This record gives sequence, C-alpha cells and structure tokens, in this order.
Amino acid sequence: MFRPQFQSSVAHVSQALREPEEFALRWQRGEASYRWWVWLALILTAMLGTTTYGMIMGLLGGPRLVLVSALSCTTAAGLAWGVALPALYILNSLAGSRLPASSTFLAALVTVSWGGLAMIASIPVSWFFSVSLPGLVSSSSLPWLIRIVHLTVFAGVGIAMIDVFGRVMSALEPERGAKPLWWLFVVAAIGTELFYAFGLFQFASLAQ
Repeated sequence: MFRPQFQSSVAHVSQALREPEEFALRWQRGEASYRWWVWLALILTAMLGTTTYGMIMGLLGGPRLVLVSALSCTTAAGLAWGVALPALYILNSLAGSRLPASSTFLAALVTVSWGGLAMIASIPVSWFFSVSLPGLVSSSSLPWLIRIVHLTVFAGVGIAMIDVFGRVMSALEPERGAKPLWWLFVVAAIGTELFYAFGLFQFASLAQ
C-alpha cells in the first residue's frame, strides 16, 4: 500500500516543481484532489533541501557542527515559513483576495518546495568553495568569504522563489497579479533573524 502512495507523491512533486502554475491551478479548479501524502511530500522536499544545505554550512566545523547546522537550518526555515503563513492568508484576504486557504497554502508550499530543490542544486557550488577556500586565503579572511558564498546562494534561491511564487499567484488570481510577493520578504526577514539567532552564519571558529 505504501508503494503506490510513494509513487504518486513523487509524480505530483515532480509536476509541482516542473509546472508549479498548472499544479496549483488543477487544485483550484477542482480538477485534482491531492491526498495528504502529496502535501507531506512537498514539505519533505523543502526539508530535504534545507537539511542538506545546512550540512554544507557546517562542513568545516566537523561532524558535530554538520549535524547541528543541518537541524538549525531546517528549524529556522520551517519556523520562518510557518510564522509568516497565517499572515499571507489574512492580509491577502483583507486586500481583496478570494483565494481559499487551501489554495493559498498550496501556492506557498510549492514555492518553498521549489526553494528546497534550488538549495540542493546549489550544494556543489557551496561545497567547492568550502573545501577550496581554506587553502587559498588567510584564516582571518576565511569566515567572511564563506559567509559571502552562502549569502550569495541564499540570494539566488530567494530570487528563484520570488519568480515561482509570483507566477503561481498570478495564475490563481490574474486580476491581482503578483501582489502577494510581500510574503516572501516577510519570510526572508524572519528567517534572517532566526539564522542569526541559531548561529548559522557564525564562522569565526574557522579562523582559529
């Protein structure tokens, strides 16, 4: 019984990542009814991306920091998304949106899942600089350069998520366009604070 559910989840996640607008529109129009395991698979895709990228962020600190960074990255990203999600639906409705809560949630979930995939795709770049920079630069410059690498990756992932979320929301409500994009800036602001609180960008120990 688990195998058909798994295959269905993989197929739906693949469609959501390849055709996010169509995936959300099918739900909105009632043409598709995604079961709970499809929603779970999208969440796990986002978690996979944050967890694996978090491991790269702790790569130079040893096995313990790899594990701590993986858990911290996923926790921070999940909290940022979860805290900002109710505001998306409430403020979007107050601004004139007629989207039901389920469609709003799905649009956000597809976006963060896409962001998770983008983070996975960025791992080779971050890994390359993480293992090559220590032998090329002084120890005093290393923390800042590592920080710049990760911030650049997060900026690129953020731009990709803005594009996906804007396209999905524009498809669901063409008359409103991409106005709800403000939500991603709220997520980014909360996420930045949590990343700082969890010490994910503290690389001073690498210089020692």
